[in-house]
Amino acid sequence: MTQEELDALMAGGVDEDESMPEEVLEETLEENTEEVVPEESVKSDNLKEAHGYRTSADMSWPPPPPTDDHKMVYQLDDVTKDSEVKAGEVFDKLESINSFMMEAEESANEVIALIEANITLFTTLCEKFPNVQEFTQALEDNQNMKTKVEGLVESAQNAEDEVMMTMDIMQYQDIHRQKIERVINVMRALSKYMSNLFEGKIDDDKRVGSAVHIDGDEDTQDVVSNDDIEALIESLGKK
Repeated sequence: MTQEELDALMAGGVDEDESMPEEVLEETLEENTEEVVPEESVKSDNLKEAHGYRTSADMSWPPPPPTDDHKMVYQLDDVTKDSEVKAGEVFDKLESINSFMMEAEESANEVIALIEANITLFTTLCEKFPNVQEFTQALEDNQNMKTKVEGLVESAQNAEDEVMMTMDIMQYQDIHRQKIERVINVMRALSKYMSNLFEGKIDDDKRVGSAVHIDGDEDTQDVVSNDDIEALIESLGKK
C-alpha cells in the first residue's frame, strides 16, 4: 500500500466496499509508523557509552568488602605517613643542595682573593714596565676573570635564596598532612560514636541466629515452606 492510498484511507476517501481487511490495515500502519528517537537522546547515550558512564542501576551491590585496600582511614593513614616521609626526604635534599651552594660560594671567594692579588701584582708591573705588553694583557685577563667569578658567586647566592623559598613552600605540605590527620580524627570519633549508638545490652555471640532466607524471598531455593515444617514436626512426633 502506497503513502497516497494510506492518506486517502485516513481522510475517508476510500469506500466501505473497497476497504481492505483489518489485518492488512494494521500491518500497513505498522510499516508506515516508525518510532522517532530524539537526536539529543541518541547523542547523550553515545557519549555515556564512550566515556564508560554507569547509572545507579548499573552499580554492583554489595559494595567492596572492608579490606585494608578499601578502608578509608587505612588509606588516609598511608597517605599521611608517606607524605611525612617524602617531605623529610625533600628537606634533606634541599639542605644538601644549599650546603653545596655555600661550599661553591666559599671556594669562589677564595679564587677572587687570588685574582685580586694577581691584579695588584700586574698593576705594579704595568706601572714599572709600561712597554711590556704581556703584563698589560695579564692584568686585563685577571680583571675579566674576577668579573666572571663574581657572577658565579651571585648565582650561588641566588640558588641559596631559591632553596630557602622552596623550604618555606614545603611547609604547606606539613599543613596539608595535619589537615588530613584532623579529618582522620573526626572520622574515628564519628565511628566510635556510631558504635556506641548502636551498642546493645546483649553480646552478638549470645544473640539468636537470624534466618538467611524466609518465606516470601525471591530467587532462593532453600526456603522452608509451611508444609515442610509440618512434615518435620509430624516425623519428630512419630519417633
